[in-house]
Amino acid sequence: MAIDKEAIKEHVRGILVALGDDPNREGLKETPDRVAKMYEEVFEGMNYSNHEIAQMFSKTFEDDLSVKDHKDMVIVKDIDIFSYCEHHMALMYDMKVSVAYLPKDKVLGLSKIARICDMVGKRLQLQERIGSDIAEIIMEVSGSEDVAVYIEGCHSCMSARGIKKHNAKTVTTTLRGAFDTDSTLKWHFMMQAGK
Repeated sequence: MAIDKEAIKEHVRGILVALGDDPNREGLKETPDRVAKMYEEVFEGMNYSNHEIAQMFSKTFEDDLSVKDHKDMVIVKDIDIFSYCEHHMALMYDMKVSVAYLPKDKVLGLSKIARICDMVGKRLQLQERIGSDIAEIIMEVSGSEDVAVYIEGCHSCMSARGIKKHNAKTVTTTLRGAFDTDSTLKWHFMMQAGK
């Protein structure tokens, strides 16, 4: 399903009227178009399922690192992403994602891990679902069931409105396979990801 820019323009215009402003005044004339273009960019991930994202970023390399019989962890830390909360359509910002997995017969291109995180964030989301979606995609691409995702982020629905707690951060962890069952591996990941 493609993003309907024309419908977004129409609704943004209606919101401007509902706010009591004049969408024909100089500063707002192009606002519906600008918002539609912005939404097309920041919600790009809504055009794809997790499986389609996995196919888009499925570049792997045959594992010639002699780690087949070991539990060597690959971790990419502090991947910057943003997203929008599905409850208020408010920005989730200063988000840092750390992803770890135990390679099986192949390893992922490191930039693909960051691209997966970025694309998953480009949806109306919950932080908890972002971690689950990333884990699901990494599992599909890597062929490994052993995946962990740590996310720390700020939510403008808490900082800019309502309770207005500017320094509050939300931390979520998603643990699959050995990261869930092996307490030593889990501890090692959390020490790396959680700083």
